[in-house]
Amino acid sequence: MVVTEIGKPKTPWWFWLVSGIALLWNLMGVGAYISDMNMSHADMVKNYGQALADAAQSQPAFVTGAYAFAVFGGALGCLLLLLRKKNAIWPLLISLLAVFVQQGYSWFGTDVMSSVPAANKVMYIAIVVVAILLVWFARKMTAKRILR
Repeated sequence: MVVTEIGKPKTPWWFWLVSGIALLWNLMGVGAYISDMNMSHADMVKNYGQALADAAQSQPAFVTGAYAFAVFGGALGCLLLLLRKKNAIWPLLISLLAVFVQQGYSWFGTDVMSSVPAANKVMYIAIVVVAILLVWFARKMTAKRILR
């Protein structure tokens, strides 16, 4: 670890790369959320198919709320990572919990996953994995004193 001032480690280049890509990932989630919330049922059928459109239309409000907390919490957490704030962990943890609620409902609370293409299932799994990795990354960077 390179130290620039007494007790302050230099921020490695890969920290900025990981944090920047993570922010872009979460901003894509925010864009998807805004798009989904403004889409008519007919447009959802056209874009996602009848089964997913019907599932989205009938999902409970807590799942929609979890979706919002997941994407906005993730984006805020990644912005705080880029600002090197150790408080980034909290919105990332909230985002992770919201991802568990949202994905848990989709996988175990409905039968909609039986009609989802394999590529979409991989994406849903990737969302969970990335959320876990972001919490781990924030904790690791706090321990290394990159985040203050």
